[in-house]
Amino acid sequence: MKKDLPENIVEDLGMAVVLMDSTPEVKNWTVYLLNLKNVEINNVLISSKGYGEKDGKMVKTSVLRHFLGDVPANTYKGVEAIDTAVFGLTNEYWLSYYIDGTIYDKKFIFLPESIVDENLIRIPLINKPGVLIK
Repeated sequence: MKKDLPENIVEDLGMAVVLMDSTPEVKNWTVYLLNLKNVEINNVLISSKGYGEKDGKMVKTSVLRHFLGDVPANTYKGVEAIDTAVFGLTNEYWLSYYIDGTIYDKKFIFLPESIVDENLIRIPLINKPGVLIK
């Protein structure tokens, strides 16, 4: 049965953890969805969660669900603020959306300690430093 389902490939979309601003005491990070397509995506839903080992114990964050509605072509929308305390965990974002009535989905995973200064790039559309997964 699974072989009968169409293979809906997700392309030209990205999830980015973006450094919005910083002071010597604190850095403010936000997660964004980037629609790099030339078409609008509809009914966008993202579930987010963190999991992994911290201080020798297995931990899980709450699962959060974010409904973004429609995201126009070549734009971005904020998903959630993210605390630096969870950068040591695996941070997972599961995206689902529609184009012309066809559903698509993809899982974006930021591995532990992947959100570090060495991995920062200039994020397209937002023009701020961050870590991007396409």
